[in-house]
Amino acid sequence: MEAVQLPTREEQKVARENVKILDQIAGKHQKSSKAIEIEVSGEKEHVKIPVSAFKFLNTILEYMSQGKAVSIIPSGAEITTQQAAEMLNVSRPHVVKLLEEGELPFHKVGTHRRIKLKDLEKYRANMEKEREEALTELAKQAQELDMGY
Repeated sequence: MEAVQLPTREEQKVARENVKILDQIAGKHQKSSKAIEIEVSGEKEHVKIPVSAFKFLNTILEYMSQGKAVSIIPSGAEITTQQAAEMLNVSRPHVVKLLEEGELPFHKVGTHRRIKLKDLEKYRANMEKEREEALTELAKQAQELDMGY
């Protein structure tokens, strides 16, 4: 995984200007299995990419337009505790605690802990689901108590 860099203002602007266009094109090819051909100005060769990659490109532009950094990690990848912490937006010691308490599976490579990306994504999805359920319950209680929400 390479160092994550925030997009520059110019990159954000370019992304903002083109994300809607890519979204429209992706929508037209949503059910197609054909590759999408892209022409690069000034080049003789055209680039063909799968529709799924084109949709992913659109997602990248969406995040860049919002000023967010984008990192690509292969699905079968294993990540470090620091990378997991960055992805969960928590401290590395907190991730280590989750590992040691068995909340998140891991294995060791020498003395270093490694986490499978799919396990981290599963953990994150479970946490998001629990958070959503707790917020729903709190909103329900607030309405029952007529707290003005």
